[in-house]
Amino acid sequence: MTEAIKVENLTFYYEGESEPALKNVNLTINEGEYVVITGPSGSGKSTLCRTFNGLIPHFYKGKMIGEVYVKGLRVRDHPVKELSKVVGMVFQEPENQILTLTVEQEIAFGLENLGYPPDIIRDKVDEVLNIMGISHLKDKVTFELSGGELQKVAVAAILAMNPDILVFDEPTSNMDPQSALDFLKYTVKINKEYKKTIIITEHRLDYIIPYASKIIVLNEGEIVALGDPRKVLIENTLEHIGVSVPQIPFLFKKLRDAIPCREAPLTIDEALELLVERLAGHSYRSS
Repeated sequence: MTEAIKVENLTFYYEGESEPALKNVNLTINEGEYVVITGPSGSGKSTLCRTFNGLIPHFYKGKMIGEVYVKGLRVRDHPVKELSKVVGMVFQEPENQILTLTVEQEIAFGLENLGYPPDIIRDKVDEVLNIMGISHLKDKVTFELSGGELQKVAVAAILAMNPDILVFDEPTSNMDPQSALDFLKYTVKINKEYKKTIIITEHRLDYIIPYASKIIVLNEGEIVALGDPRKVLIENTLEHIGVSVPQIPFLFKKLRDAIPCREAPLTIDEALELLVERLAGHSYRSS
């Protein structure tokens, strides 16, 4: 598999801080993966994401030890402007990313700065509006949009630039449950249909974990668990650091004595399949 991001022995101290925000982080994210990063507040999730698009070390100053490579580019050697063509980042507060008055202008802004001709820009704008299901917002004024709509516009503006990797930093933190679920479904669509690598920090794991190919659990700047969510969630790591386990894996952890399993089911269908398998095996042994 081709590497999208590789982090090697990464430690980072923010300027003026004596304790590192990240400690000896090592990980590989492959192209096309859907990666969920979780952990308690202050665990280093946002800091790690900032290294992927060069905000660290180019914007947030401090001491950086180790290396981050994005599509083979050594992050410390390339400016944010160059890395943004490869990695698009959507922040927690979408209004901080909105620069123009209307939705159409916002999505066209980056393309205009890259010198695309007007006809290509128009086609790109219409394409990403359709992908995000917000074609009806094309002529709307940005400051009249809801938080969820603004977040979709921010994603559309980044998609128009066609980066290979999209990073979402707590994108649903200000959304109600239904809006959050709807938004996360679009991130899955972008991953599955458009083959983009998705990295998302998220605390509402119930909504998103069924789609994840990998979960990274951070605590106090260190990776404390990494791998297949089915294997990570059957362990007790999340409970130990105060992160809620999604309901279905949590249920099977509680039933582990009665229903032994090495991996946690992530969906209702997986749970039913496992139950049927275990019950069938029990019936066979009983007979």
